[in-house]
Amino acid sequence: MKFATTTLLGLGLLALASAASLDPTCMLKDIVKSDERIRRMGYPVESHFATTPDGYVLNLFRIPYSHKLQNKNSYRPAVLLQHGLFSNSDCWLSGGPDNALAYLLADAGFDVWLGNARGNTYSKQNVLISLNSPKYWHFDWHEIGSIDVPTMIDYIIEQTGQPKIHYAGHSQGTTVYFVMMSERKEYNDKIKSAHMLAPCAFFEHGTNTIFKIFSPLVGKPGGIWNQVFADMEFIPQSRAINRMGDTACGVDPALKFLCKNGWLLFAGDGYQNTNLTAMQELIETHPGGTSSNQGIHFIQLSDCNAGRFCRMDYGEKKNKEVYGQPTAPDYNLENIEAPTYLYSSTNDGLCNPKDVDHLVSAAKNLAGHYRIPDQTFNHLDFIVANNMREMVNEPVMRNMLKHENM
Repeated sequence: MKFATTTLLGLGLLALASAASLDPTCMLKDIVKSDERIRRMGYPVESHFATTPDGYVLNLFRIPYSHKLQNKNSYRPAVLLQHGLFSNSDCWLSGGPDNALAYLLADAGFDVWLGNARGNTYSKQNVLISLNSPKYWHFDWHEIGSIDVPTMIDYIIEQTGQPKIHYAGHSQGTTVYFVMMSERKEYNDKIKSAHMLAPCAFFEHGTNTIFKIFSPLVGKPGGIWNQVFADMEFIPQSRAINRMGDTACGVDPALKFLCKNGWLLFAGDGYQNTNLTAMQELIETHPGGTSSNQGIHFIQLSDCNAGRFCRMDYGEKKNKEVYGQPTAPDYNLENIEAPTYLYSSTNDGLCNPKDVDHLVSAAKNLAGHYRIPDQTFNHLDFIVANNMREMVNEPVMRNMLKHENM
């Protein structure tokens, strides 16, 4: 009965997400974009576009300097911030100038770039493939790590003239970094320091309800639901999903149990640290949309490939066609050589501390691992907590500055 209930709930959420993506009336027409949010806070801002080799046009927002410092003509080391699953560049702005990492870095003298992965709210254009084609959505976080992030890094280096940049990612923003370093080892030479917030690679011990819901559906390759839900837009920005988020994760919400259990926005257990103003800002532009393949790939790592960090598993027959071997290849985390720091928490229902410990042992060349001392700190707290400045952002900036003579 429990299995049937979670399966039906999963199908219901998938159906709602699919309906939202197909109904043009659900799309938010007048959202306040990242550049306007930044401008309203008094900071200078630029909007840039970088095109990947396979045609995806990625929108990057830039805070080139701080109006508080007036350091336009001074040396400003570049840093790229990369969002997580279902997210976008706005996640780095929630909480405002006193708390959000993007503003704090700008005020510390950095040239701040906010990335947007293919398929999200800001990066839906492709010069080769129509958005309405299933081929457009035939990607997962492997392509974001092996193609999108390198494209953004190369673009920033070209624009700034700096041979190396800093990097920080949250959740999937860490996963794609691990993919990039595993698959394109040459990018170690382009990273001054990297900072993984809620680092995600292994999912064997994940406790979030999302695993229980979707593992029976898409946890193993070759199933009917894998075929049905592959290569499609999943949970795009829409009025329906936005309203659900507001009634689940807002101030004294009617559907608080959805947010509490992490079924929406992966908020985790409870509101002990949540800055509700920051949460409301986040809900305005989240979820940001993604390919269904990204979720399927993550779920596989909690099910059929638990304990492994590997590429998408298509089943033995197709794996031989795609990879030349019956199993999906593992990513080589020992290829990480750039100074890379992990920042994890004990109350993370997605990236469990046991799985983070596994990551630490697999990536042998890490510069450091910092576990948040607050035992209640959850997965989403890294970008919306009241105490995220002292718990996360200040340690990140201190470690970045170790690699600068500023």
